[in-house]
Amino acid sequence: MAIRNLRYDGDPILRKVSKEVKEITPRIEELIDDMVETMHMENGVGLAGPQVGVLKRIFVVDVGDGPIEFINPVIIEKSGEQIGGEGCLSLPNKIAKVKRPNHVICEAYNRKMEKFTIEGEELLARAICHEYDHLDGILYKDIAEGPVMNVDDYED
Repeated sequence: MAIRNLRYDGDPILRKVSKEVKEITPRIEELIDDMVETMHMENGVGLAGPQVGVLKRIFVVDVGDGPIEFINPVIIEKSGEQIGGEGCLSLPNKIAKVKRPNHVICEAYNRKMEKFTIEGEELLARAICHEYDHLDGILYKDIAEGPVMNVDDYED
């Protein structure tokens, strides 16, 4: 495993739509392992392929219960609402208020290409939606309810 270099706001790769993963190769498995390690090293709760320069429909999330790997995810249901401060490893030390669903149901594949369905609420729902947006070239600042601020200046 290795730490991958992050891509930051302004890098054109963050605005591109990621491609579907057709098969799991050793390179894809290595990418997933590296993404988990990079996310943890950077103290993030999620990381998407474009953030490490790979335009594949893959993201990882860890809200405290261990990493969850999503390959070719599709959000099939959204409900409720939450508004809160949101940051991103690709916009370091920045934060903005973002409205997200409070509950999501997402279908995806694991690294064995076995389909699974996961329900997420609160932080997990927010993280799934945030990382899913990255796969379509959307950054949280695009949908923020207010200005993007320095973390030190933010009040919830």
